[in-house]
Amino acid sequence: MSEPVIQTDIDHRGVATLRLNRPEVNNAYNGEVIAALQERAEALGNDAAVRVIILRGNGRHFQAGADLKWIEENRGKTLEENLKVSQATRKAFFGLLNCPKPIIAQVHGGCFGGGTGIAASCDIIMAEETAVFAVTEARWGLIPTMIMPQLVSRLGAARMRRYSLTCERFDAKRAFEMGFVDEVCAEGKLDETAAPTIDALLHVAPATLAQLKSDAIGFAGLNFTEEEFAELEQGHAKLRYTDEAEEGVKSFLEKRKPSWYPGE
Repeated sequence: MSEPVIQTDIDHRGVATLRLNRPEVNNAYNGEVIAALQERAEALGNDAAVRVIILRGNGRHFQAGADLKWIEENRGKTLEENLKVSQATRKAFFGLLNCPKPIIAQVHGGCFGGGTGIAASCDIIMAEETAVFAVTEARWGLIPTMIMPQLVSRLGAARMRRYSLTCERFDAKRAFEMGFVDEVCAEGKLDETAAPTIDALLHVAPATLAQLKSDAIGFAGLNFTEEEFAELEQGHAKLRYTDEAEEGVKSFLEKRKPSWYPGE
């Protein structure tokens, strides 16, 4: 029997730990991971015994974004099928954002593409000093539609434009300076660094935490209507069929530069 793509543990205090568990592909997400993320966020959010959630990755990296082999597979499906993929993706990311329990992302290694969106959908981000970040979708002819609101909330509009347009990498120190990361620690010290924050959260009444989080998300402009979500999902699904998406994904899978790169 294969291991679950997300491992879940809950300690005696009600601190739940979710571990992304596809280390062989740097925890890149596919349909199975998306479904598990949505299910876990909903289940833990509704579990009265759970007070705080930790989200981290197994293996060398936190999360490497979408599995581009999975993206390529979806390009061969119908628009209706791709709409369901985009809807599920949206529900997973916004499910984390709107989970009534506070979520702490513990980032190590690489945090790329959708991985930055997973982290930004959490309430608190802690990173090892050796962690590396990048919003990489545009390099493959894609657009990070479902995580742009969260990234704007974390990075601000100007820095979101820069890093999503250039796909440049930035380290944990830079991430902290920009406000994307809340705390930076030495390698192997994530649990030690998170301990005081977890204790502080456990001192706050659970219903108060949930209401405060909901209000803060609303004041930040991160609430959307179903009609707005449907528009986002349509654009997200159709983008996979463009010539640039085809070339970008293939260039990654074939380990070469895309055709639009002019060379040195």
